[in-house]
Amino acid sequence: MKTPKRLQPLVEEGLIDEVVRQLMSGKEAVVYVVRCGTEARCAKVYKEANRRGFRQAALYQEGRKVKNSRQARAMQKGTRYGRQAQEEAWQSVEVDTLYRLAAAGVRVPKPHGFFQGVVLMDLLTDSNGHAAPRLNDVDLTEGEAVGYHQLLVGEIQKMLCAGIIHGDLSEYNVLLDQNGPVIIDLPQAVDAASNNNAAMMLKRDVENMRTYFGRFAPALLASRYGDEIWSLYQKGELTPETVLTGHFRSAPVRPDVRGILEEIDAVRDEHAARLRQLAERG
Repeated sequence: MKTPKRLQPLVEEGLIDEVVRQLMSGKEAVVYVVRCGTEARCAKVYKEANRRGFRQAALYQEGRKVKNSRQARAMQKGTRYGRQAQEEAWQSVEVDTLYRLAAAGVRVPKPHGFFQGVVLMDLLTDSNGHAAPRLNDVDLTEGEAVGYHQLLVGEIQKMLCAGIIHGDLSEYNVLLDQNGPVIIDLPQAVDAASNNNAAMMLKRDVENMRTYFGRFAPALLASRYGDEIWSLYQKGELTPETVLTGHFRSAPVRPDVRGILEEIDAVRDEHAARLRQLAERG
């Protein structure tokens, strides 16, 4: 096929020998199958910010550190340079996260670098050598659903132990290669320790998996892995080897009797003061 404009510099630099075909087009990027020497790989080309379907980027960028102070100031001011720097930072998060998660033993595509807005990574294949399908495109038995759900909860657990939350996990960004589920699409990944929305995002990722696999295995709908994982993480008790149960009992909320009584007294005093003011005016 004709080499896309965004991939031409990588061809000229010898990083890509041939663009074979387009693999898929998502809300934030277009993915191509490319040949690098004798190996088939993926080239993920990010769409321009105004053409992406992804929203609420600021929610995910909270807590991200910018090494260059000039870039940080420009981002805050929203200058043209700042917007460009912010876009480059958004794109580079994925490859940085892939390296970090791969080192933690999480099943993600092996990255091969980030060049001018393009991430090169392994091409995942099924047992027949074809491009691995998305989870959403595969029919599952109840047993497969239970097994894949357990594996993915374990991957979410390992990710959190590495300090990372996917933030947008669903059946659309999990591939099934010949060895099982692989998590993809990570430019919006958040730092669990520095993002105030971390708990919500972690629980939402787990909820999305529970809801999807619950279509095939309804018993999974009663599980509460998200609450369990986050509770253990907050207490410093979560490790990649922690055996999860899927059960969680919320701590009973004790009523603040003293606070309630103080509020009643404050309202009573305010009412008495108002009556005195009315009496004085009369």
